[in-house]
Amino acid sequence: MMKKPTTQLAVLLAALGLALGAQAKDWPAPIKALEAQGVEVMGTFEAPGGLTGYAGLIRQQPLAIYVTPDGKQAIIGTMIDGKGVELSEEPLNRLVNKPLTAKTWKQLEGSTWIADGAKSAPRVIYTFTDPNCPYCNKFWNDARPWVQAGKVQLRHIMVAILTPTSAGKAAALLAAPDPQAALAQHEQQQRSGGMKPLAQIAPKISAQLEANAQLMQQLGFAATPAILYKDEDGYLKSMKGAPSAEMLNRILGPR
Repeated sequence: MMKKPTTQLAVLLAALGLALGAQAKDWPAPIKALEAQGVEVMGTFEAPGGLTGYAGLIRQQPLAIYVTPDGKQAIIGTMIDGKGVELSEEPLNRLVNKPLTAKTWKQLEGSTWIADGAKSAPRVIYTFTDPNCPYCNKFWNDARPWVQAGKVQLRHIMVAILTPTSAGKAAALLAAPDPQAALAQHEQQQRSGGMKPLAQIAPKISAQLEANAQLMQQLGFAATPAILYKDEDGYLKSMKGAPSAEMLNRILGPR
């Protein structure tokens, strides 16, 4: 006797869900125009002055958008109050940075990487690394004080994008009995050639390197090193290239 009402309820809930979903996407014209340009709208929030705030994301960067009461114009940027307090920070952290950090960190954890440093290190840094990249080698060397002190574990997501031997060397590192030791030896000898590339790459490792390259592209990076870390508030940050001394302290933390 209960099957028919239950079925009817399910149909009604499904219809309601579809209606709400359609309504949620019924954005004002300026928001639709920004979506067409690649902005992903993550949610809305209340804003002063009769404006409606929209939290957006483009190329992995948060974006605050404010739409006028008539829905015909949009303003992109930072809003501050009379005391100089930034009003877009909280909604962007809540609607964009928090879910983006959780999603991206999970993707990074699931990629194929070589650990560099203690498993118990309190700070974890991911870096896309090509075995022939001199700037990756510089970052590896610059990070030694933090890694050797047990404060940081670097996780090298291996990619092969620079030279014809990159894939063979990356595969050799991943296939090594002790990848961490192999990576250390390679980085120490990188200027003289480093790891000898494999002539034949196993299908499994080839697929891992391809997946890493796709993730790197998806996250908006085209060169190595591409470094991803969490700031003091736990939100995802990134940097392209070898960090300066000042940035090293920001990324890796105090020595």
